[in-house]
Amino acid sequence: MPGFLLRAAFTVTLLTAGSGTAFAAGDPAAGKSVFQSTCSICHSVQPGQNKIGPTLSGVVGRKTGSVAGYTYSPQNQAANLTWDAATLDKYLEAPRAMIPGTKMTYGGLKDAQKRADLIAYLATLK
Repeated sequence: MPGFLLRAAFTVTLLTAGSGTAFAAGDPAAGKSVFQSTCSICHSVQPGQNKIGPTLSGVVGRKTGSVAGYTYSPQNQAANLTWDAATLDKYLEAPRAMIPGTKMTYGGLKDAQKRADLIAYLATLK
């Protein structure tokens, strides 16, 4: 039952505060699969475990460039963004378009549903 409740919590439409921009409902279980096939080569979900990229544990609600022990690009450090659903969606679609000079070499996740699923999964990583 807890898994069902968690999935139900993330199947509601996500809205960004004050923007009115709606996102597709995300499925955390599908997002975990997206993470494992697309992101896990460079990112860990374990707190304090940085790889090529910073840990994604606790990423939702965190400021850009703020993981201790990870060396960010100056552009990422200066971005001064908070990783919420809207910011993650835009970044994951085209990282270098959103933060030119980022160290993230990934070209972007173009499938909106996969991005929504991934964001729903990332939101479970506290």
